Amino acid sequence: MDKHIELNAIIGEEHEGQRLDKTLALLFPDFSRSQLKAWLEDGSITVDGKSLRPREKVKGGESILLNTTLEDRDNWEAQAIDLDIIYEDDDILVVNKPIGLVAHPGTGNSDSTLVNALLYHHPDLSCLPRGGLVHRLDKETSGLLVVAKTLAAHKHLIDQLQTREMGRKYVAIACGELTGGRKIDEPLGRHPTQRTKQAIVVDGKPAITHFRIGERFMGNTLINIKLETGRTHQIRVHLASINHPLLGDPLYGRRFSLPKKASAELIEALRAYRHQALHAKTLTLIHPTTNEEVSFEAPIPEDFQNLIELLREHKKNND
Repeated sequence: MDKHIELNAIIGEEHEGQRLDKTLALLFPDFSRSQLKAWLEDGSITVDGKSLRPREKVKGGESILLNTTLEDRDNWEAQAIDLDIIYEDDDILVVNKPIGLVAHPGTGNSDSTLVNALLYHHPDLSCLPRGGLVHRLDKETSGLLVVAKTLAAHKHLIDQLQTREMGRKYVAIACGELTGGRKIDEPLGRHPTQRTKQAIVVDGKPAITHFRIGERFMGNTLINIKLETGRTHQIRVHLASINHPLLGDPLYGRRFSLPKKASAELIEALRAYRHQALHAKTLTLIHPTTNEEVSFEAPIPEDFQNLIELLREHKKNND
Protein backbone atom coordinates (compact mmCIF):
# COMPACT_ATOMS: atom_id res chain seq x y z
CA MET A 1 0.00 0.00 0.00
CA ASP A 2 1.72 3.19 -1.19
CA LYS A 3 1.84 6.12 1.24
CA HIS A 4 2.09 9.82 0.30
CA ILE A 5 4.25 12.21 2.36
CA GLU A 6 4.28 16.01 2.11
CA LEU A 7 6.41 17.99 4.60
CA ASN A 8 7.48 21.64 4.76
CA ALA A 9 10.36 23.30 6.63
CA ILE A 10 12.28 26.57 6.72
CA ILE A 11 16.08 26.49 7.00
CA GLY A 12 17.15 28.54 10.01
CA GLU A 13 19.89 31.16 9.82
CA GLU A 14 22.01 29.06 12.18
CA HIS A 15 22.55 26.62 9.30
CA GLU A 16 24.16 29.23 7.02
CA GLY A 17 27.16 27.77 5.21
CA GLN A 18 26.20 24.12 5.88
CA ARG A 19 25.84 21.52 3.14
CA LEU A 20 22.23 21.00 2.10
CA ASP A 21 22.25 17.24 2.78
CA LYS A 22 23.55 17.75 6.32
CA THR A 23 20.94 20.44 6.97
CA LEU A 24 18.14 18.20 5.73
CA ALA A 25 19.28 15.44 8.10
CA LEU A 26 18.72 17.89 10.97
CA LEU A 27 15.38 19.14 9.66
CA PHE A 28 13.99 15.68 8.90
CA PRO A 29 15.56 13.36 11.51
CA ASP A 30 12.98 10.65 10.84
CA PHE A 31 14.70 9.75 7.57
CA SER A 32 18.17 8.40 6.87
CA ARG A 33 20.76 10.54 5.06
CA SER A 34 20.84 8.10 2.17
CA GLN A 35 17.07 8.36 1.75
CA LEU A 36 17.14 12.17 1.87
CA LYS A 37 19.94 12.24 -0.69
CA ALA A 38 17.96 9.99 -3.01
CA TRP A 39 14.94 12.28 -2.73
CA LEU A 40 17.10 15.31 -3.49
CA GLU A 41 18.45 13.63 -6.58
CA ASP A 42 15.05 12.54 -7.92
CA GLY A 43 13.43 15.92 -7.28
CA SER A 44 11.21 14.85 -4.38
CA ILE A 45 12.88 17.52 -2.23
CA THR A 46 12.98 21.08 -3.54
CA VAL A 47 14.55 24.25 -2.13
CA ASP A 48 12.57 27.40 -2.92
CA GLY A 49 10.95 25.37 -5.69
CA LYS A 50 14.26 24.27 -7.22
CA SER A 51 16.16 20.99 -7.25
CA LEU A 52 19.64 21.38 -5.76
CA ARG A 53 22.61 19.08 -5.35
CA PRO A 54 23.29 17.56 -1.91
CA ARG A 55 26.61 19.40 -1.53
CA GLU A 56 25.13 22.89 -2.19
CA LYS A 57 25.63 25.34 0.70
CA VAL A 58 22.55 26.89 2.32
CA LYS A 59 22.11 30.54 3.29
CA GLY A 60 19.25 30.32 5.77
CA GLY A 61 15.62 31.24 5.19
CA GLU A 62 15.08 28.82 2.28
CA SER A 63 11.77 26.95 2.06
CA ILE A 64 12.00 23.16 1.85
CA LEU A 65 9.28 20.95 0.39
CA LEU A 66 9.46 17.17 0.72
CA ASN A 67 6.81 15.66 -1.54
CA THR A 68 7.06 11.96 -2.26
CA THR A 69 5.28 8.64 -2.20
CA LEU A 70 6.61 5.71 -0.23
CA GLU A 71 6.10 2.70 -2.44
CA ASP A 72 5.76 -0.90 -1.40
CA ARG A 73 9.36 -2.05 -0.89
CA ASP A 74 9.31 -5.70 -1.89
CA ASN A 75 5.78 -6.61 -2.99
CA TRP A 76 5.72 -9.40 -0.43
CA GLU A 77 2.38 -11.09 0.12
CA ALA A 78 0.32 -10.52 3.25
CA GLN A 79 -0.64 -13.86 4.81
CA ALA A 80 -2.94 -14.74 7.70
CA ILE A 81 -0.42 -16.36 10.03
CA ASP A 82 -0.90 -16.29 13.80
CA LEU A 83 1.35 -13.88 15.70
CA ASP A 84 2.26 -13.94 19.39
CA ILE A 85 2.27 -10.18 19.98
CA ILE A 86 3.82 -9.22 23.31
CA TYR A 87 3.28 -5.46 22.92
CA GLU A 88 1.97 -3.01 20.33
CA ASP A 89 1.35 0.73 20.04
CA ASP A 90 1.36 3.30 17.22
CA ASP A 91 5.15 3.14 16.83
CA ILE A 92 6.40 -0.35 17.57
CA LEU A 93 5.32 -3.96 17.77
CA VAL A 94 7.13 -6.63 19.79
CA VAL A 95 6.53 -10.21 18.72
CA ASN A 96 7.56 -13.57 20.17
CA LYS A 97 8.77 -15.59 17.17
CA PRO A 98 8.23 -19.36 17.42
CA ILE A 99 10.69 -22.06 16.40
CA GLY A 100 10.48 -22.88 12.70
CA LEU A 101 9.30 -19.48 11.45
CA VAL A 102 11.65 -17.68 9.03
CA ALA A 103 11.98 -13.94 9.70
CA HIS A 104 11.52 -12.63 6.15
CA PRO A 105 11.21 -13.93 2.57
CA GLY A 106 14.41 -14.97 0.83
CA THR A 107 15.99 -17.73 -1.16
CA GLY A 108 14.14 -20.96 -0.42
CA ASN A 109 11.50 -19.17 1.68
CA SER A 110 9.40 -17.01 -0.63
CA ASP A 111 6.43 -16.80 1.75
CA SER A 112 4.93 -18.01 5.06
CA THR A 113 7.43 -15.92 7.01
CA LEU A 114 7.12 -13.53 9.93
CA VAL A 115 7.10 -10.54 7.57
CA ASN A 116 4.23 -12.05 5.55
CA ALA A 117 2.29 -12.34 8.83
CA LEU A 118 3.17 -8.77 9.84
CA LEU A 119 1.94 -7.37 6.51
CA TYR A 120 -1.43 -9.05 7.07
CA HIS A 121 -1.62 -7.68 10.61
CA HIS A 122 -0.61 -4.12 9.62
CA PRO A 123 -0.64 -3.46 5.81
CA ASP A 124 1.17 -0.09 6.10
CA LEU A 125 4.35 -2.02 6.96
CA SER A 126 4.72 -2.67 3.23
CA CYS A 127 6.23 0.83 2.91
CA LEU A 128 9.01 0.08 5.40
CA PRO A 129 12.28 -1.81 4.78
CA ARG A 130 11.71 -5.55 5.38
CA GLY A 131 8.19 -4.89 6.58
CA GLY A 132 9.45 -2.90 9.56
CA LEU A 133 11.61 -5.72 10.89
CA VAL A 134 14.58 -4.13 12.67
CA HIS A 135 16.61 -7.26 13.46
CA ARG A 136 16.17 -10.98 12.94
CA LEU A 137 16.43 -14.40 14.55
CA ASP A 138 17.43 -17.66 12.89
CA LYS A 139 14.57 -19.90 11.79
CA GLU A 140 15.16 -22.35 14.64
CA THR A 141 15.68 -19.69 17.32
CA SER A 142 12.65 -18.49 19.27
CA GLY A 143 12.03 -15.22 21.06
CA LEU A 144 11.59 -11.48 20.86
CA LEU A 145 11.84 -9.23 17.83
CA VAL A 146 10.90 -5.55 17.60
CA VAL A 147 9.12 -4.20 14.53
CA ALA A 148 8.91 -0.51 13.60
CA LYS A 149 5.51 0.72 12.42
CA THR A 150 6.71 4.11 11.10
CA LEU A 151 9.79 5.38 9.26
CA ALA A 152 10.66 7.52 12.28
CA ALA A 153 10.52 4.52 14.62
CA HIS A 154 12.51 2.43 12.15
CA LYS A 155 15.36 4.94 12.01
CA HIS A 156 15.31 5.38 15.80
CA LEU A 157 15.55 1.63 16.42
CA ILE A 158 18.22 1.06 13.76
CA ASP A 159 20.29 3.80 15.39
CA GLN A 160 19.94 2.00 18.75
CA LEU A 161 21.23 -1.20 17.22
CA GLN A 162 24.21 0.59 15.70
CA THR A 163 25.08 2.40 18.95
CA ARG A 164 24.50 -0.82 20.94
CA GLU A 165 21.83 0.81 23.11
CA MET A 166 19.33 -1.97 22.44
CA GLY A 167 19.69 -4.75 25.00
CA ARG A 168 19.15 -8.37 23.89
CA LYS A 169 19.42 -11.22 26.37
CA TYR A 170 19.14 -14.92 25.54
CA VAL A 171 18.93 -18.15 27.44
CA ALA A 172 20.61 -21.23 25.98
CA ILE A 173 21.81 -24.74 26.76
CA ALA A 174 25.46 -25.30 25.85
CA CYS A 175 27.06 -28.71 25.42
CA GLY A 176 29.58 -29.59 28.10
CA GLU A 177 30.04 -28.37 31.65
CA LEU A 178 31.22 -24.76 31.61
CA THR A 179 33.15 -23.60 34.65
CA GLY A 180 32.36 -19.88 34.41
CA GLY A 181 31.11 -17.02 32.29
CA ARG A 182 33.22 -15.01 29.90
CA LYS A 183 33.34 -12.47 27.09
CA ILE A 184 33.95 -13.72 23.54
CA ASP A 185 35.32 -11.00 21.27
CA GLU A 186 35.99 -12.56 17.87
CA PRO A 187 35.23 -11.10 14.41
CA LEU A 188 32.74 -12.96 12.25
CA GLY A 189 32.29 -13.36 8.52
CA ARG A 190 31.22 -15.90 5.94
CA HIS A 191 32.95 -19.27 6.19
CA PRO A 192 35.74 -19.43 3.57
CA THR A 193 34.58 -22.75 2.07
CA GLN A 194 31.10 -23.52 3.46
CA ARG A 195 28.91 -20.69 2.20
CA THR A 196 25.91 -21.47 4.43
CA LYS A 197 28.00 -21.02 7.56
CA GLN A 198 29.62 -18.15 9.41
CA ALA A 199 33.06 -18.37 10.99
CA ILE A 200 35.65 -16.45 12.99
CA VAL A 201 37.72 -14.68 10.34
CA VAL A 202 40.51 -12.12 10.71
CA ASP A 203 38.88 -9.54 8.45
CA GLY A 204 35.33 -10.18 9.73
CA LYS A 205 32.96 -7.74 11.39
CA PRO A 206 33.42 -7.07 15.14
CA ALA A 207 31.33 -9.45 17.25
CA ILE A 208 31.07 -9.50 21.05
CA THR A 209 29.12 -12.00 23.14
CA HIS A 210 28.91 -12.12 26.94
CA PHE A 211 27.59 -15.11 28.87
CA ARG A 212 27.31 -16.26 32.46
CA ILE A 213 26.38 -19.56 34.04
CA GLY A 214 22.70 -20.05 34.82
CA GLU A 215 22.70 -23.67 36.00
CA ARG A 216 25.05 -26.64 35.62
CA PHE A 217 23.76 -30.05 34.58
CA MET A 218 25.58 -33.29 33.86
CA GLY A 219 27.08 -32.86 30.41
CA ASN A 220 25.32 -29.56 29.66
CA THR A 221 25.10 -26.02 31.03
CA LEU A 222 22.26 -23.51 31.06
CA ILE A 223 23.71 -20.08 30.23
CA ASN A 224 22.46 -16.50 30.07
CA ILE A 225 23.78 -14.52 27.11
CA LYS A 226 23.97 -10.80 26.38
CA LEU A 227 24.82 -9.50 22.93
CA GLU A 228 26.85 -6.38 22.27
CA THR A 229 26.65 -6.90 18.52
CA GLY A 230 24.22 -8.86 16.36
CA ARG A 231 26.02 -10.73 13.60
CA THR A 232 24.54 -13.65 11.70
CA HIS A 233 24.78 -16.87 13.79
CA GLN A 234 26.88 -14.92 16.33
CA ILE A 235 25.97 -16.86 19.47
CA ARG A 236 26.12 -20.21 17.70
CA VAL A 237 29.57 -19.60 16.19
CA HIS A 238 31.05 -18.03 19.33
CA LEU A 239 29.94 -20.89 21.59
CA ALA A 240 31.16 -23.49 19.10
CA SER A 241 34.53 -21.70 18.94
CA ILE A 242 35.18 -22.47 22.63
CA ASN A 243 34.10 -26.09 22.14
CA HIS A 244 30.73 -25.60 23.85
CA PRO A 245 28.23 -25.43 20.95
CA LEU A 246 24.54 -25.06 21.57
CA LEU A 247 22.65 -28.24 22.33
CA GLY A 248 20.82 -29.45 19.23
CA ASP A 249 22.54 -27.07 16.82
CA PRO A 250 22.44 -28.86 13.44
CA LEU A 251 25.00 -26.56 11.80
CA TYR A 252 27.64 -25.87 14.45
CA GLY A 253 26.91 -28.58 17.01
CA ARG A 254 28.93 -31.59 18.03
CA ARG A 255 28.15 -35.26 17.52
CA PHE A 256 25.02 -36.30 19.40
CA SER A 257 25.67 -37.92 22.79
CA LEU A 258 23.61 -38.81 25.84
CA PRO A 259 24.44 -38.07 29.50
CA LYS A 260 25.38 -41.11 31.55
CA LYS A 261 22.48 -42.83 33.30
CA ALA A 262 19.94 -40.74 31.38
CA SER A 263 16.30 -41.70 31.96
CA ALA A 264 14.16 -42.94 29.08
CA GLU A 265 12.22 -39.67 29.22
CA LEU A 266 15.40 -37.56 28.97
CA ILE A 267 16.73 -39.71 26.12
CA GLU A 268 13.47 -39.29 24.23
CA ALA A 269 13.47 -35.50 24.80
CA LEU A 270 17.08 -35.13 23.65
CA ARG A 271 16.56 -37.24 20.53
CA ALA A 272 13.48 -35.18 19.64
CA TYR A 273 15.23 -31.84 20.16
CA ARG A 274 16.51 -31.09 16.68
CA HIS A 275 17.14 -27.34 16.78
CA GLN A 276 19.54 -25.14 18.73
CA ALA A 277 18.52 -24.59 22.35
CA LEU A 278 18.46 -20.80 22.09
CA HIS A 279 15.71 -18.36 23.08
CA ALA A 280 15.71 -14.54 22.89
CA LYS A 281 14.13 -13.99 26.27
CA THR A 282 14.53 -10.27 27.04
CA LEU A 283 14.53 -7.15 24.86
CA THR A 284 15.25 -3.66 26.18
CA LEU A 285 15.09 -0.49 24.09
CA ILE A 286 14.43 3.24 24.14
CA HIS A 287 10.91 3.91 22.93
CA PRO A 288 11.07 5.99 19.71
CA THR A 289 8.39 8.46 20.84
CA THR A 290 8.55 8.65 24.64
CA ASN A 291 12.36 8.21 24.83
CA GLU A 292 11.77 6.04 27.90
CA GLU A 293 13.49 2.71 28.39
CA VAL A 294 11.09 -0.20 28.00
CA SER A 295 11.74 -3.90 28.52
CA PHE A 296 9.89 -7.00 27.31
CA GLU A 297 10.18 -10.68 28.18
CA ALA A 298 9.04 -13.85 26.41
CA PRO A 299 8.51 -17.14 28.25
CA ILE A 300 10.81 -20.04 27.40
CA PRO A 301 9.13 -22.42 24.89
CA GLU A 302 7.55 -25.55 26.33
CA ASP A 303 9.97 -28.06 24.77
CA PHE A 304 12.95 -25.98 25.93
CA GLN A 305 11.57 -25.68 29.47
CA ASN A 306 10.78 -29.41 29.56
CA LEU A 307 14.37 -30.19 28.59
CA ILE A 308 15.70 -27.94 31.37
CA GLU A 309 13.54 -29.71 33.94
CA LEU A 310 14.60 -33.17 32.75
CA LEU A 311 18.30 -32.21 32.83
CA ARG A 312 17.80 -30.74 36.30
CA GLU A 313 16.10 -33.92 37.52
CA HIS A 314 18.85 -36.06 35.96
CA LYS A 315 21.54 -34.14 37.82
CA LYS A 316 19.61 -34.35 41.10
CA ASN A 317 19.17 -38.11 40.75
CA ASN A 318 22.84 -38.72 39.93
CA ASP A 319 24.72 -36.37 42.25
